[in-house]
Amino acid sequence: MSKQSNKSKQYTAEFKRDAVALALASDKMPTEAARDLGVSAGGVCNWVNQAKTHQGQGPAGALLKKPRPSSRSRR
Repeated sequence: MSKQSNKSKQYTAEFKRDAVALALASDKMPTEAARDLGVSAGGVCNWVNQAKTHQGQGPAGALLKKPRPSSRSRR
């Protein structure tokens, strides 16, 4: 029996950018694009929302929010 790691998979910025472009450029829902890419639908939806926020299309004040401290800095 093999052990699976609890560590989440890391994707490159280029992969995320391409996934967002695929989700936005096609007539597919982000969940369909995620299935085609073999990644989680939640991940692609998050990447799309982040991209929209960085382009100024996110919710009002989204870019003004302070980032949450990482779990490492709280220790």
